[in-house]
Amino acid sequence: MNWIILIIGGLFETGFALCLGKAQESTGKESYFWWAGFIVSLFISMFLLYKAISFGANPIPVGTAYAVWTGIGAVGAVFMGIFIFNEPVNFWRMFFVFTLIASVVGLKVVSN
Repeated sequence: MNWIILIIGGLFETGFALCLGKAQESTGKESYFWWAGFIVSLFISMFLLYKAISFGANPIPVGTAYAVWTGIGAVGAVFMGIFIFNEPVNFWRMFFVFTLIASVVGLKVVSN
């Protein structure tokens, strides 16, 4: 269960990166909504990270949880950048994103 909580927390980390990018692009009232989304996503993401390392019969070690959480957020932010913010895509960028994914999966596999 803690791994599911951690994955959801990582997705909210991606959400706060998206809201931050959109807040920088927008102006006026729309900007305030994106900033509010950023704050809410940040809070939920951090809370779920805390919950994954603190609760249940098998809490995830903090080093592993933090690496997986940031990995999910980083990969999600890269893909959001590509699909939403029209950031460039090239072989090396995708190569390193997939090595990051492999590392996150590897941490899950070797953790109890």
